[in-house]
Amino acid sequence: MAQNEDTPQGLAFAVTAYVLWGFLPLYMKLLSHISPAEIVAHRVIWSVPIAGILLVILGRTDSIKQALTTPKMLLMGCITAMLISLNWGIYVWAVTSGHALDAALGYYINPLFSIFLGAVLLGERLNKLQLFAIALAAAAVVVLTVDNGSLPWAAIGMFLTWGLYAFFKKSLPIGPNQGFLLEVLILTPPALAYLVWLGPSNAFISSTDNTLMLLGCGIVTAIPLLIYANGAKLLRMSTIAVLQYIAPTMIFLIGVFVFDEPFGQARMIAFPMIWAALVLYSIALFRELRSKRAVI
Repeated sequence: MAQNEDTPQGLAFAVTAYVLWGFLPLYMKLLSHISPAEIVAHRVIWSVPIAGILLVILGRTDSIKQALTTPKMLLMGCITAMLISLNWGIYVWAVTSGHALDAALGYYINPLFSIFLGAVLLGERLNKLQLFAIALAAAAVVVLTVDNGSLPWAAIGMFLTWGLYAFFKKSLPIGPNQGFLLEVLILTPPALAYLVWLGPSNAFISSTDNTLMLLGCGIVTAIPLLIYANGAKLLRMSTIAVLQYIAPTMIFLIGVFVFDEPFGQARMIAFPMIWAALVLYSIALFRELRSKRAVI
């Protein structure tokens, strides 16, 4: 049953998760000397015990056993695991290589890409405001492309992988916490194989600081996701739609004022276009939800 009312607990969970995601670039920047692939491998491996312990405490491990022994569910889990690992890899590369603003741009475009996917893959009809919002976002990407001479691949990769991840995630008939554990369990063998292949060059064994920082990757990965998964159940869709802008806004501000990334004329044009598109998207969403409540 859909959640039709906001609760204080849901709001606290969701805001906490988005703020933690907003601060995540500061942590990832400290790992800039380590390759993105190695960071992602540790994000996977050290997320397993955190997510596993939580499910054991909650007594919800049965669905994991079922998913691992059901070919169709396992295949869908492999697809979502692949997409989330790609998303993490692009994000880590963007932040550690001086492209945090591209990561923020990708997160801003996410909801617009999701409604585009709904129209293309599910046949959902878009109203004029939604169409204009998507067109405005596309125009912003064109502005950046013309200025840079190439597509903003990091931003595009971010919203493509996350949008498709969210789309396929809906097909997993298990809870979000169980789904997250399933994904990191699937990713653990290749992650371990990669670290073994690195051998002596593995940053995890190079210094105590690296060891502790990479161990912390599991905490900064799993905790916000698990907090958000529980908060989303206790909030209305419209509330989540507004709160989701917290993280990219924080990433944007950190990119400009902390990482001192260049914010040239093209970005001065493109980002306001994206923000305007998100305002239109929000207006369209609120109107849709209001009309549904009126019918009920």
